[in-house]
Amino acid sequence: MTLKYIFDRLMALIGLLFLWPVLLVVAVLIRVKMPGGPVIFTQKRVGKDGRLFTCHKFRTMTVKHGGSTVSVAGDNRITPLGAKLRHYKLDELPGLWDVLVGNMSFVGPRPDVPGYADQLKGRDREVLQLRPGITGPATLKYRLEDEMISEYVAQKQAGGDCRPMQVIAEEYNDKVIYPDKVRINLYYLNHYSFIKDIRMIFCTVLGRKMEYANEII
Repeated sequence: MTLKYIFDRLMALIGLLFLWPVLLVVAVLIRVKMPGGPVIFTQKRVGKDGRLFTCHKFRTMTVKHGGSTVSVAGDNRITPLGAKLRHYKLDELPGLWDVLVGNMSFVGPRPDVPGYADQLKGRDREVLQLRPGITGPATLKYRLEDEMISEYVAQKQAGGDCRPMQVIAEEYNDKVIYPDKVRINLYYLNHYSFIKDIRMIFCTVLGRKMEYANEII
């Protein structure tokens, strides 16, 4: 994956040089619309070979939110501006720095908080051979993950499930969504293609779907 490594560093540098006006505008909007907290959200995530690194994103939540790491559409922890940044993936732009310094790749599994990827067993742990990505096959398949989880929660509550929203959301993520992400990321590891990497990047930017691993993502 030497070509992938070179491509990541070069394109991250070019991206930062050309997109700095966008980064600046988003930073100002966060400072004005979401005062009282940092512009950049940092958090320890699990990287390649299970090593922790500091992941950078634009902040999309209230300062004192706490609670679950699984979010749903309409989550009151997410600000109105934050919802828009998430929808258009603008919150991911600071991740270009993480790609530039080698902690992330443009394409790969999403970087998990401790307790997920680092707890994988057996063959599933092979996913840790990959650098986490800004986008990837699992990211494309679950690009509307917040909305999917929200719909599932609504269905469960309509059926009489009285548990808190976050409890239901975490259950759905842990038992359904996350195992499927591991499956598709293992496929990516074992069927790597630089050309498909480029296609996934374009599909992410343009909001399009593509065929991958015998399904549409």
